Amino acid sequence: MNEAEPPFATRPSVNGLAAPLVDALIGSATTLRLGLARSARGATLIDAGIDMRGGLEAGRRIAEICMGGLGTVTLVPGEGTTQVHVHSADPVLACLASQYAGWSIAEGDGRDAFRALASGPGRALARREALFDQLGYADRADRAVFVLEVERPPPATVIEKVARDCGLDVERIAFILTPTRSLAGTVQIVARVLEVALHKAHTLGFPLAAIVDGAGWAPLPPPAPDFVTAMGRTNDAILFGGHTTLFVDTTDDAARTLADALPASASRDYGKPFARIFKDYGYDFYKIDPLLFAPAEVRVCNLGTGAVFEAGRRDLDRLRESFAK
Repeated sequence: MNEAEPPFATRPSVNGLAAPLVDALIGSATTLRLGLARSARGATLIDAGIDMRGGLEAGRRIAEICMGGLGTVTLVPGEGTTQVHVHSADPVLACLASQYAGWSIAEGDGRDAFRALASGPGRALARREALFDQLGYADRADRAVFVLEVERPPPATVIEKVARDCGLDVERIAFILTPTRSLAGTVQIVARVLEVALHKAHTLGFPLAAIVDGAGWAPLPPPAPDFVTAMGRTNDAILFGGHTTLFVDTTDDAARTLADALPASASRDYGKPFARIFKDYGYDFYKIDPLLFAPAEVRVCNLGTGAVFEAGRRDLDRLRESFAK
């Protein structure tokens, strides 16, 4: 965000808005096939796919929690499959200050190490990322919730560090655990189709204050029991099948430039299924071009002029190839 843009400090509390959604998720744990537990010092642990089955509705609700209560996620009929549809009237706050998996938390080394990229409203309390200075946003709340794409609960040392960084007692922290291979994990990852567009727009230097509204959708892939295939399918759903529409207030030249640069096809790594790209880079996620993570096609609508700019395309053949393996 440019220094001249207005700060987001007076915006709503993403943790405050998410808290009743977390309570409702816990209240429906039995019907949603979720597991509930407490850590040794009282943090809430919600299992949405490790030892419990979880499901699509759990994933849909978790995606809305991940957006800090500022987004809606629905499952709708699509072209031969179910589509995950996402909308937010405050996409910058919902997607970047909450949903984006931007906080790396880790504990230990070797096979027993715990590694996770934390997403969700709690990030805006901890503010461990430079992104929050750029957004000018700091949350104030007495509870925090995080979503982790992990295969096991975080260890006590990680939980306690997260609580300290949030400035809260451990019992005021909740972790929702959604393995990539699970139904809930699949939904909440594909529901990032709008978020990846916002993140790429920010990376490209587009002024975030000019983004007024946004929506997106992507096909729901079949889960896979192994991590690499599951990660490949959820990423391919967005890279080859995702669509995002952004409503902006800027010049036509700026809107056109954004549209041209935004699709996944603008990346040097575009063209192969994600699992194959991951393998080709020696399973090193950080060697992949970060500009690859974007929707297949985009539409940028300029509210000031009524002009519409479109770029990219969905590759349904490549998508079927990914989903069939």
